[in-house]
Amino acid sequence: MTNLMVYPDRQSFIDSTANFIVDLAAQAIAERGRFTIALSGGGTPRPIYTRLATTDYRERIDWSKVHLFFGDERCVSPDDALAGSNYRMAREALLDHVALPPDNIHRIQGEIDPAQAALIYEQELQRLFRTSTFPAFDLICLGLGDNGHTASLFPGTAALRETDRWVVAQYVEVLTTWRVTFTAPLINAARHIAFLVEGAGKAEMLWRVLEGPYQPDVLPAQLIQPATGQLHWLIDAAAAAKVKPL
Repeated sequence: MTNLMVYPDRQSFIDSTANFIVDLAAQAIAERGRFTIALSGGGTPRPIYTRLATTDYRERIDWSKVHLFFGDERCVSPDDALAGSNYRMAREALLDHVALPPDNIHRIQGEIDPAQAALIYEQELQRLFRTSTFPAFDLICLGLGDNGHTASLFPGTAALRETDRWVVAQYVEVLTTWRVTFTAPLINAARHIAFLVEGAGKAEMLWRVLEGPYQPDVLPAQLIQPATGQLHWLIDAAAAAKVKPL
C-alpha cells in the first residue's frame, strides 16, 4: 500500500512528519512493546529530528522503548562534521536531547573497514531481531537523492542487486567514497517505509521515480516496494509539483 501525503509548506511538512513518527512510535510500543526505527541522513530530516527533540514532542515518546538505527552511513568518524556523518547529525539534532538509553542507539561504525562495519551491523540486527529472515522494522525513513538514490543505494552499483545480505559496503565511484547501507530487501521488509522529500529541486526526480518507467538500476528509489508493509511519501507542495495524486 502506498500513501502520498502533500503538505502546503516546509513547516507543515516538518510538523506533520514529526507527528507521523510520534504516532507510529506509540502504536508500535502499545502493540509490541518497542519501536524500531532507522533514520536517514542528509539535510531534509534534520529539522524533523530537531522538532522531535522539542518539549512538545519528546515527551510524547517513551524513549526507553525505542531502538534507533541508521539506514546508511558515510565511512567517516562519528564526530566528522565536514564529511557529514549521519550519526553526528542525528546526535546533534535529536539524540543529545532525549532520554534514549545509550544501548538502544545502534550506529554504523563508519570509522572502520567498510566491509567489516557492514558485517558487524548485520550481526547486531540479527541479535536484536532474533530472526534469520529479513526483520520488520517499525519504520525506516528514507531520502531521495538528486540522482534517484536512496539510503546509499546509488545508480549502477552492485548493492542494487543484493538479495541475501541485510547490510553491505559499497564504493560509490561518483563520490569517490565508501558507504555502508541497508539493502533493498531489508528496507522492503519494514512495516512502514517513509520517503521524506521537500523542495522544488526534487520535483523532477520525484516525478520520474513515481510516474516514469521502471528503471531501478538508474533510479534505485524504485526498488523500494514493500511486500506487506506500507510505503509513505511525505512531501511538501514544491516537491509534489509534477506528480499526480496516488
